[in-house]
Amino acid sequence: MKIIRHLSASGPAYAVLQPDGTARATTGELFDGLRLTEVTIKPGPLLAPLEPSTILGIGLNYRKHAEELGREVLNRPLLFLKSLNTVQNPGGVIELPRTLASDAVDYEGELAVVIGKTCKNATRENALDHVFGYLIANDISARDWQFKLGGGQFCQGKSFDTFCPLGPFLLTKDELPAPASLRLRTTVNGVLRQDGNTRDMLFDVPALIEFLSASKTLLPGTVILTGTPDGVGHSLKPPVYLKAGDTISVEIEHLGVLTNTVVEEPQSNDQPHAITNQACTASAGTTV
Repeated sequence: MKIIRHLSASGPAYAVLQPDGTARATTGELFDGLRLTEVTIKPGPLLAPLEPSTILGIGLNYRKHAEELGREVLNRPLLFLKSLNTVQNPGGVIELPRTLASDAVDYEGELAVVIGKTCKNATRENALDHVFGYLIANDISARDWQFKLGGGQFCQGKSFDTFCPLGPFLLTKDELPAPASLRLRTTVNGVLRQDGNTRDMLFDVPALIEFLSASKTLLPGTVILTGTPDGVGHSLKPPVYLKAGDTISVEIEHLGVLTNTVVEEPQSNDQPHAITNQACTASAGTTV
């Protein structure tokens, strides 16, 4: 099923897209008895297909991406977290941070995996049994905060508002049993920037679930961002970062196209003045 979440007259609701382009309403909960009805609806504005319980990101999971960043190929997955405030809808805006300022905001088109069953100490052989489905993510990243100003960890640069668009729909596992060879392309203003394939992952989906669930419980609604291929703006010479007015589209085979536009973070008179990167640099070497 291609499951969408949309804003209906009574609030957020799920529906299922049909082959003829229509949508049908559902009953039940996403991970507990979601059932398709015979009622045809006209969906309202699309929302992110789920409200994640956790967002787990994997860094440097494509060899060429590690190479373009000048990083060594890792012998185990590199985990980081994105906070839940980052979730953005299909068609929603990506805000360039201006209060805690960043001048190096970048895109990362990624395959996202949604866990549907509580999972701990999964094996490679049974890992996919815990998957509910797949969707597209854009792991927006403020490279200055990620690499220079964040104290040596990624979370700050990955966790600004709107930094995790998800969508446009959630494809259930029965329609994509093994996501081992999916073409992924990212365009900015219609210009192709990323053109990769999930078969080039250093750690495939079963390996990631096995690693992430080892001695840790993955709850239903956990979203795993599986890494991005090469072609990010940070690695262009010179780097090309996102600016207000840009339009980013991420396309993955079978999963549709996720499109978002870029704006400046809104500022109001009662908000604090922007904290500039220059101001933060003075304390960047402090350790705790």
